[in-house]
Amino acid sequence: MNENKLHQLILDCQNNVGTAQEGIYNLYSAKFFGICLRYASDYHEAEDMLQEGFVKLFQKMHKYNFSGSFPAWACRLFNNNCIDLLRKKSNLYTISEEKALTIKSETIEAIDHLYLEDLVGLIQELPLGYRTVFNLYVVDGYSHKEIAEKLDVNEGTSKSQLNRARQLLQKKIIDVKATELSNMVKA
Repeated sequence: MNENKLHQLILDCQNNVGTAQEGIYNLYSAKFFGICLRYASDYHEAEDMLQEGFVKLFQKMHKYNFSGSFPAWACRLFNNNCIDLLRKKSNLYTISEEKALTIKSETIEAIDHLYLEDLVGLIQELPLGYRTVFNLYVVDGYSHKEIAEKLDVNEGTSKSQLNRARQLLQKKIIDVKATELSNMVKA
């Protein structure tokens, strides 16, 4: 869609034109669903997050002032909405005294061989706090300082949650690869 058509679609949406809202939904729902899938624990929770995200988007559409990219503005809104929903759902963090491990090169090699859907599924299996910090840091590019401010925790908590997420993800990836190898040997 060209810039002029998108601009008009956003203006119509700001004026509560239903067809414009449908146009925004059709244009961006797949992209925003991807964001929701990263934060959700399953497909159905992601669908709920998407629905609530669009409600919030249309409620806040009047705040978009055309000074930056609309998709970037809307993605940030969806990220924040997902985090807010997770925060309401439960306590994001369970702190333990485990020593954090760093990601190993074998994990990176194993990731290269996983399908995107498999990786998203493994990320969804992470505990809520780990998953949230992992997404914010690795996928969305926030710094630990920004994550700490956004989630109202200290930077050390953000760093330890990321390391624990990496540790668990590493184990899950290695387990998946071991299972695949075992199945290949049996065949």
